[in-house]
Amino acid sequence: MTDLPKLEDFPYQDYDKLRYDDMDTLGHVSNVIFANLMATGRAGVLNYPGIDAWTNKSLTFVLARLEIDYRAELFWPGTVQVGTGVKSIGNSSLVLTQALYQEQKRVATGISVMVQVDASTHRPLPLSAETRAILAGLMLKAPV
Repeated sequence: MTDLPKLEDFPYQDYDKLRYDDMDTLGHVSNVIFANLMATGRAGVLNYPGIDAWTNKSLTFVLARLEIDYRAELFWPGTVQVGTGVKSIGNSSLVLTQALYQEQKRVATGISVMVQVDASTHRPLPLSAETRAILAGLMLKAPV
């Protein structure tokens, strides 16, 4: 990512509370927890009104790619703000740009590729016009 966004640039924002068990032996939050924190943002976008991926039993979304750039340590106790925005929309997929912040400091950035699939066949399923319109409204405000 070349032009790193600020938290307020993300159309979808959420947060997670860090747990004591999230720490590693070095006393900072383990790198695997960063992926879990980004999942909070992805889940929020996929459960956005009108998309409702968690209640529609005929389709689901799968994570096809996750790329994380660790930019700073993350410490317990505290909360983490998760910014998520749509970077691009494909036929059956979408690319999300994400960032994690602790006390206004960006600690990680990431790219997630999500693919919509048919729940019974597990094959890619084209995004509906309605879903595309909702996702277009969640495009990241700052260029990345």
